[in-house]
Amino acid sequence: MGNSIEQSANGVSPLIALRDPRAPAAEAYRRLRTNIQFSSLDKPLHTLLATSTAPDEGKSTTLANLAVTMAQAEQRVILVDCDLHRPTLHTLFELPNEVGLTSMILAQEDAPPLQPTGVPGLTLLASGPLPPRPADILGSRRMDAVIARLRAEADIVLFDTPPVVVVTDAVVLATKVDGVLLVLQAGKTRRDRARQARQILEKVKANIVGVVLNNAQVEQGYGYYG
Repeated sequence: MGNSIEQSANGVSPLIALRDPRAPAAEAYRRLRTNIQFSSLDKPLHTLLATSTAPDEGKSTTLANLAVTMAQAEQRVILVDCDLHRPTLHTLFELPNEVGLTSMILAQEDAPPLQPTGVPGLTLLASGPLPPRPADILGSRRMDAVIARLRAEADIVLFDTPPVVVVTDAVVLATKVDGVLLVLQAGKTRRDRARQARQILEKVKANIVGVVLNNAQVEQGYGYYG
């Protein structure tokens, strides 16, 4: 499965699925949602991770828009910011980040500090305070318990993680989720980096369900090809 999605212009909300639902890019996110659903007919995905090869390839924006479209399809969606180096999701939804995933893990609290996003059916578990060793937290047994708790409260849980080639965080978490979405950017992502990312994920037997290509040039009127 492959998808091409065009990012929003600077200075405009990147949540185009909310800002302009009729735009080609918004339609591309809906088709991405549909492709993910059809790719998992035999074994439905309840947990999905998004990663990239390098910073600023659009993974957080892609995952946030995907989450919006899933919620618009009347699914209960929890968006989790597991990028404990450069958390972004709370800024996209203009929410605070004082508490979140790390707070829940360190305090060993059962109830996740979920925040409403303003989109019916979609809540956010922000990153919370940044820890010194993120991979240790994501690989802990406590994280397993958090994932199980979140799965019980939603139809699908979406995890935003750091670039898989840069740090080990995404690899650690990829072994705990049902599927992985690899986000690349046209004109920026190097081919060798893309191959390396795939090899890293395949080495831990991660289930790569698809690849999203941001900022690809497509024919007028089309925001998707696959």
